[in-house]
Amino acid sequence: MVRSRSLSLRPLARPRPRGAAACLAGLALLAAGCTGGGGDSADRGNATGSATPGPSGETSRSPGASAAPAEGSVKVVETVATGLKSPWGLAPLPDGDLLVSSRDEGTVSRVDAGTGRTTELGSVPGVDPDGEGGLLGIALSPDFAEDRYVYAYFTSASDNRIVRMRYDADREAGRQLDAPSTVLRGIPKGMIHNGGRIAFGPDRMLYAGTGDSGDRSLSQDRESLGGKILRMTPDGEPPGHGNPEADSVVYSWGHRNVQGLDWDADKRLWASEFGQNTWDELNLIRPGGNYGWPEAEGRAGEEGFIDPVAQWEPAEASPSGIAVANGSVWLAALRGERLWRVPLKGEETVADPQAFLESEYGRLRTVVPDGDGGLWLVTSETDSRGTPGEDDDRILKLEVS
Repeated sequence: MVRSRSLSLRPLARPRPRGAAACLAGLALLAAGCTGGGGDSADRGNATGSATPGPSGETSRSPGASAAPAEGSVKVVETVATGLKSPWGLAPLPDGDLLVSSRDEGTVSRVDAGTGRTTELGSVPGVDPDGEGGLLGIALSPDFAEDRYVYAYFTSASDNRIVRMRYDADREAGRQLDAPSTVLRGIPKGMIHNGGRIAFGPDRMLYAGTGDSGDRSLSQDRESLGGKILRMTPDGEPPGHGNPEADSVVYSWGHRNVQGLDWDADKRLWASEFGQNTWDELNLIRPGGNYGWPEAEGRAGEEGFIDPVAQWEPAEASPSGIAVANGSVWLAALRGERLWRVPLKGEETVADPQAFLESEYGRLRTVVPDGDGGLWLVTSETDSRGTPGEDDDRILKLEVS
């Protein structure tokens, strides 16, 4: 089903380097963004030097990094599944099938990637689906073949938390997930800005994007888990190395609401962030980096804050999930109802972002690499802010370049 709604695309500014004192290349875009009214509700900073801290705090350089082509393409090759209710997180299984979480139902289901058949594995007890909260991101343990752990980030009656559950495919449908054990609790919750994306990095550590839960002061409060990117062991403990403080899981701060995390081929962490009324952002994440919220949205060029690599006006983004594939960051836009491609060369953009699938499938929530250079894309029309059609919500398989 192609939607008849149309959104105007404003011209995008060309990439603007920031000089030797800044290793994040600036890109002023007069294009897309997210405001609090757009659903699931940005950052800045001057960084110095050319070395990029990796997931463990080490630095990596890629002076000979090849650039992604300025122009790309997207082709929807298959609608894998339809009729999903408030899908949020997506985790590909080793055999090619997909696990998907339902924000409002509090369930995890398995989607047969060949037939589209959806089987509920079980519900996650304690989920409180209120406002933008509920069962959000999911991720597989890096040792999933041995431990069968599925990790989940969800909103409870008192906080946001991360749990893990063993998945036993030999049990009957609806009972294949063990009772959850808590990995981390105490992430502030609210009707808005609950963050929710979790992912294991190339260092085998667990990362989580959190939100300020509507309380701006939390983002600059180093003692709070709100408005942060967190990095922890699979057991929820501080890693002991690589984080700004050895006894803390806080990795970066000054965030408003982070719902997209992924790494490029050089193990650099990228994150999307919802702005308020001015700019949404794509950020290159550095351990100990302060991304500025609530002092400003978007690029500010102020000492002590890290500026975004790309930024959009709110009506054309509201960025949730991101994925890195074929040298570009792909960003799923909710309010903007499009998939953005940001071509990279190392830490910099090489051309204006391109928008694909504009208004064709409605709100876009999650995008995940399929392991073969393509993407899985999850729509988000049944989250109470969309206008769902007969087939919503769906998982699409994309061929991209």
